Amino acid sequence: QEQATQLHFGQINIVLTPQIVRLSEKLNEISPSSSNISTFFFANSGAEATEAAVKLARHATRKRNIIVFQGSFHGRTHQCMAMTTSKYIYRQDYQPLPSGVFVAPFPYHYYYYQGLSSTKSTLLSEQDTVDFCLRELSTLVYSQTSPDETAAIFVEPVLGEGGYVPAPTSFLHALREFCTAHDILLVIDEIQTGFGRTGKLFAIEHTATTADDDQQTAIVEPDILVMAKGLGNGMPISAVGASAELMSKWKTGTHGGTYGGGNAVVANAAIATIDAMIDEDIPKKAATRGRYLMDRLREVQQRRPIIGDVRGLGLMVATEFTNPDGTPSGAVAQAVRSLCVENRLLILSCGTYDHVIRWIPPLIVTETQLDEAVGIFEDAIRQVMEQ
Repeated sequence: QEQATQLHFGQINIVLTPQIVRLSEKLNEISPSSSNISTFFFANSGAEATEAAVKLARHATRKRNIIVFQGSFHGRTHQCMAMTTSKYIYRQDYQPLPSGVFVAPFPYHYYYYQGLSSTKSTLLSEQDTVDFCLRELSTLVYSQTSPDETAAIFVEPVLGEGGYVPAPTSFLHALREFCTAHDILLVIDEIQTGFGRTGKLFAIEHTATTADDDQQTAIVEPDILVMAKGLGNGMPISAVGASAELMSKWKTGTHGGTYGGGNAVVANAAIATIDAMIDEDIPKKAATRGRYLMDRLREVQQRRPIIGDVRGLGLMVATEFTNPDGTPSGAVAQAVRSLCVENRLLILSCGTYDHVIRWIPPLIVTETQLDEAVGIFEDAIRQVMEQ
């Protein structure tokens, strides 16, 4: 409100406002690799930031191809649609889409486990799934898009529209090694996961702790970090972060925009959001509430076996509906979602078959509110299953 009474907007290639400078400094301070993510390009939406990241990767490497993962969602503009594989509806009737995009399997362990173990012939560990996906990625690079023509690999540390599937830590570490070995840029898409949602400021920070023994390991360092959504806490702002060296390879004048970075009100909102995140330790609270929510949902799962899996990080939680034969139960999930909305519980579905209910409450949600929500949710399941 205070900023709105002063300078509202100044186009960034003409006016470099103090607010955008302070925001850049703060992002550098909190970025998962402050030495590697030190320079920022600002835009208005996640799709704009993703497009910018693609352009940066292509300019910096002088290579053209992009690798994404099955189940990904990177936006709705033309380039981003070509990179989105979570549902056909996001691409329907918009073909042909930009070329040079290749798709590798994501380590969605529950999906692979259900598909193979339902025959009782195979039991896969999560690491088996990771190893399979890494082999397929290597095959992709040697069969369809060579390292010499692959600019970047884009990955969400938690699949969003694809089903709220956290990427195993071992997979992200191996992906970093793969990119380094093949001179490919690693782009971490934190548009949905960033700013406290997963119990850390950035989801990639979870890679600093191994799941097995809680021993500290080195964090997976992205070459490019893409941010939006939580950055502005409802205000329209997104950012692409990279090293100064990498950004310097982006030829001046080859990318830009009227509004990105120029709105001092929005920049101040982002600064205030970051300050509140840190001062109120909101990511830690989200981690605590997320564990509580998953515990409650797993109790429901014991009583309602139509829920095949409960998973998540922080307050980015999934309940996946699975038929007795192991196939996705989209019809049940959608019926449950509708009943919840009728009873004033606002929830969304996701997943390729619309078979996953995603839990993304406000990061300041209370245990009492979560208890009420889980109660409505279980009652909706009961009603659907009794029909």
